[in-house]
Amino acid sequence: MAKWWDERLPLPRMMHDQFIDFPTPRNLNYLWTFGGILTFCLVAQIVTGIVLAMHYQPSAAEAFNSLDHIRRDVNYGWLIQAMHAVGASMFFIAVYIHIFRGLYYGSYRAPREILWILGVFIFLAMMATAFMGYALPWGQMSFWGVTVITNLFSSLDQVIPGLGTAIVQWLWGGYSVSGTTLNRFFSLHYLLPFVIFGLVILHIWALHVAGQNNPTGIEIKTKSDSLPMYPYAVAKDAVGLFAFVILFAWFVLFLPDYLGHPDNFTEANPLVTPPHIVPEWYFLPFYAILRAIPDKLGGVIAMFASIAILAFIPWLDRSPVRSAKYRPIYKWFFWLFLISCLALGYLGSKPAEGVYVFWARIFTLYYFAHFLIVMPIVSSIETPTKTPRSITEAVLGEDEAAGAGAGVPAGAAAAPEHR
Repeated sequence: MAKWWDERLPLPRMMHDQFIDFPTPRNLNYLWTFGGILTFCLVAQIVTGIVLAMHYQPSAAEAFNSLDHIRRDVNYGWLIQAMHAVGASMFFIAVYIHIFRGLYYGSYRAPREILWILGVFIFLAMMATAFMGYALPWGQMSFWGVTVITNLFSSLDQVIPGLGTAIVQWLWGGYSVSGTTLNRFFSLHYLLPFVIFGLVILHIWALHVAGQNNPTGIEIKTKSDSLPMYPYAVAKDAVGLFAFVILFAWFVLFLPDYLGHPDNFTEANPLVTPPHIVPEWYFLPFYAILRAIPDKLGGVIAMFASIAILAFIPWLDRSPVRSAKYRPIYKWFFWLFLISCLALGYLGSKPAEGVYVFWARIFTLYYFAHFLIVMPIVSSIETPTKTPRSITEAVLGEDEAAGAGAGVPAGAAAAPEHR
């Protein structure tokens, strides 16, 4: 029966080849577990979101109270709602670690350009989904956050008169943010996670075609360089996921509202504007970039460009080695870039005035300079340190690597596909 099924639909064979026998570099560290953690987060968000959608009322009159109903009256509603709300923050924590790991170890370099670009599209879809989800509680910060951010599209009137206003009114479903806007955002918030799921499948497919990168940035050359995904990589992923779930559960059970904004516990009121309107914490670096530019249209362009530029990194970095581990100059610029992003996140939470705007402009300047100036120039002038000849040598040392059979051709059943 199994043979008959496999001849007609070789799904079990494909799963075995791609998720059991698939060769993974033997030197992967725990930063590589965040791919699996992100898959867990996505599934958790979809499952909890479907349950919440059964009880949520997407109308201006009922949305705020329906959340109270879910937390108080629905069986385990308090848990499901907390998992979904905290899960959004955990999702972004994991994705930012995943992105910075890719930047440090050069996971965007050939032959993984499509893999990286698909990741950028996933990130954009995540941001759109999270923004629309932020509107759904229909609290003060939800209402005014939507009003401010959607109104940014009106800056396109400077390019084509009337275009920006038309887009804003289409997003709002009228001349102001209302229940119609909420209903539209709810529909898109429900739909986009399935788009993300499809992009993730393509992302994993691209990963299995090109193969995994590793801390050395060296490709698998011999059988001793790799280990089967199961049980080795799966066991390591399970340990990383377990640690992540402990952190996740701690926030869900003890601090479910800690990562939210206090103003969102007040029902939306179009007549009362909060003194300081800010988005969720994971949008703050991009919000700081937006406010750092004095011109409205320029700020919008800079904000979107700060995400779009990520897709061009594979062609901006021309270093002969992938991993910053072997790049003595660039690694310091990488840490400066990380500090700049953290600083922008802090500055995005502060009022757009005085010294906060000044420093936001400095760090915004470096954000773009890192990609457009530092990466091309440093990769051209830098002399990398000596890299190991193989992954096995990086793990065992030169003498032991020779004894481990470093010269034996790889014979794994599911080697990455190369064309």
